[in-house]
Amino acid sequence: MDYQTITLDITDDIAVLTLSRPDVMNALNTQMRAEILHAVKDASGKARVLALTGAGRAFCSGQDLGDRANAANLDLERTLRDEYVPMLRAIFDAPIPTICAVNGAAAGAGANLALAADVVIATESAFFLQAFTRIGLIPDAGGTYWLPRQMGAAKAMGAALFADKISAKQADEWGMIYEHVADDQFEAHWRARAAHLAKGPTQAYAHVKEAIRGSFDNSLDEQLALEAKLQGKCGKTFDFREGVVAFLEKRPANYEGR
Repeated sequence: MDYQTITLDITDDIAVLTLSRPDVMNALNTQMRAEILHAVKDASGKARVLALTGAGRAFCSGQDLGDRANAANLDLERTLRDEYVPMLRAIFDAPIPTICAVNGAAAGAGANLALAADVVIATESAFFLQAFTRIGLIPDAGGTYWLPRQMGAAKAMGAALFADKISAKQADEWGMIYEHVADDQFEAHWRARAAHLAKGPTQAYAHVKEAIRGSFDNSLDEQLALEAKLQGKCGKTFDFREGVVAFLEKRPANYEGR
């Protein structure tokens, strides 16, 4: 696909998907959602880690309300069902680790797009904003799913009702994201994180995602059984054997993702 609203670079097993509509703070329109969906699926088969970030001063300002002539006539249910859901599921279900490097403002659907990733790393000056009630809507794009799981029901409810800005530092302290990093260290840091995952045991990472996500719906016995099943799969991989040999030989492991 000839991307017009994003860029995709795949180098050294690291796929970097950059939202690239900086003139509108990377607001999401129909074309961008389709391009993100395509790029995520493409990267999942060619790289061992996927990082999403934004061009310019924002990560993503959410739905582009100027995408249609009359925003009041938007069919929001159809847009969410047909355009957002496939895009979000592609990120959430990716067989490789996903990092969202939030380089600036993440508002509305843009905030929740970020939370679809496995790990969220934000620059210190970034913020998250559930802006929906400011225009008479509820959080969407997965917000009502991810927020209470990551920051608890009380914080999630307040964030949704008051539509307050949540600083990167607050988001980190509340468990909404993994970490926040000083602005001058941000890009080098998230790229180093991506490089670490790109060189790791890719199949184990996929099973980590499956196990942790499954725990929310499982009883203890069900989760213990799932762990045993997935560990059995990990134990049959090349990377497990390589990891053990490397440990015994006191050298770094050379994982191949298989």
